[in-house]
Parts: sequence; C-alpha cells; structure tokens
Amino acid sequence: MSESQFSEHNYRLFSQFLETASGIVLGDNKQYLVKSRLTSHVKVQGVSNLDQLIEKIVVKRDRQAQLAAIEAMTTNETLWFRDSYPFSLLESSILPKYEQRSTPLKVWSAACSSGQEAYSIAMTIQNYQKKRSGSLRAGAQIVGTDISEEMLQKCRLAEYDQLAMSRGLPEIFKQEYFESGDNGKLKIKAQLKAMASFRQLNLLDNFSGMGRFDIIFCRNVLIYFSPEIKKQILQKIAACLQDDGILFVGASESISDLVEQFTMVRCNPGLYYIKKTK
Repeated sequence: MSESQFSEHNYRLFSQFLETASGIVLGDNKQYLVKSRLTSHVKVQGVSNLDQLIEKIVVKRDRQAQLAAIEAMTTNETLWFRDSYPFSLLESSILPKYEQRSTPLKVWSAACSSGQEAYSIAMTIQNYQKKRSGSLRAGAQIVGTDISEEMLQKCRLAEYDQLAMSRGLPEIFKQEYFESGDNGKLKIKAQLKAMASFRQLNLLDNFSGMGRFDIIFCRNVLIYFSPEIKKQILQKIAACLQDDGILFVGASESISDLVEQFTMVRCNPGLYYIKKTK
C-alpha cells in the first residue's frame, strides 16, 4: 500500500480525533485534504503509511504525533489585508470612534496563522495615526492567537519571503513598514512589530485569560466548526468584547442565526457586528 493511502475506517477515526482536539469538522470526502497535509509526516513519525500514522495518533495517543497532526491540519492560508474591506472600515468608520481615548485600543486577531492579519491591523492603525495627528495617543495593543506554535513562531519572527510579500501588500506599505531581513526576506520594522504580541490558544478552550477587547477579528475560521461549536466560540468572544465592541468575521461567514449578542452593521462594501449593550 502507498504511504498516502488509508482506510475509510481510519479516516473516520481521524476525523473524530480532529474535531475533538480542535473543533474542525472534516465531514465526508475530505480524504484528499488529510493526504495532502499528513503524508509528509509518515516517515517523520517512523511509520510506513497513513493507516499506521493514524493508529499512532488515535489508538496509541502519541502526543508528539497528535500535536504534529493538529499543526498540519490547522495551518490555513493567509495574506495581507485579506478581503480589504475590514481594514478600510477600520480606518474610515471604526477608529474615529476611539481616537480620543486615553487608554490603549485593544485588538484581538484570532486564528492569526503566520501574522499577516495582526500586522495588517497594526499598519492600518499606524497609517490612521499619521493622517490624524494626535489620535489614539495611548496607542494600540494587538494580540494574535493561534493553535499552532509553529505559526506563532513565524508571527514573532515577523520575517516574510517574496511570495508572502507579494500577496495583498500595497507597495507603499512594504516600503514604509518593512526592512531587509535574512536570506532575501523582509521583516517588520521594530516600531510596528512592538504593537503585536502572540500567544497560543485553541478556540475550544476557555477565554477567561484573554481579557477584554475593543475589536476582535475572527475571520475565515468559524467555517471549519459545527454550528454548536460556532455558537460556543461566539458566546466566548462576546464575553471578551467591551459593550459596543466590534467583531469582524469572514466574508462568507454569518453569525446572525447563531447568537443574539450582536447587531449587524451593513456597509458598502462589507459588514461587521457590534456587541449589544446590556
């Protein structure tokens, strides 16, 4: 049997494991995704094929193999200023509401992957401050979280290769906020990098240690969860938001039928949600 082949039974076992461990629902006919993400781990884990790897993960409960599998299955695509409208709305409609505050603006980028969203938020805020002298005097604190420690290490390093730099980043921002790094990469300048910190968080876990935020980005991740898990995550997010706080979700995601704590604000283009006051 090829190292990339595995049985339907083991696919179901792995799907159950992944949903329990991370909340991600594979559903039917996603064997191709498991193959593409896990085949390279077969030799690394000292087994002969995916069936043996899944047995090591699910039956033998090898912790190293489990963590590696979760890392592989939850590493998702990202780019700078994804969908553009959240960042346009942030600068044009949302930041003006906070510009005279005397305490730091607190922003959370959930499921931040390799950091492009968190640093796109930081660039948007700095760009806004440059246009409006004296605004947000206390600055902003951006917290990025992800389940993957590998991704978080990339966030903290804040160095990106030419392929990553070519995906959605305006040339003017590349010139203003980046400098030369190692091996032909570009790195975030220190002043911008200092705005963001990163920590590991599984969205299935308790959020009580996160504190309260003014704005939360939780984009393009809820689509991977079951409706019940989505509802639980959104309720925990609501508890982390200040009254009248702002929530952005992905362009293809809707939360109106899941929780009652938010009011939708439609814009042209895009939308966001405001937490209702009690």
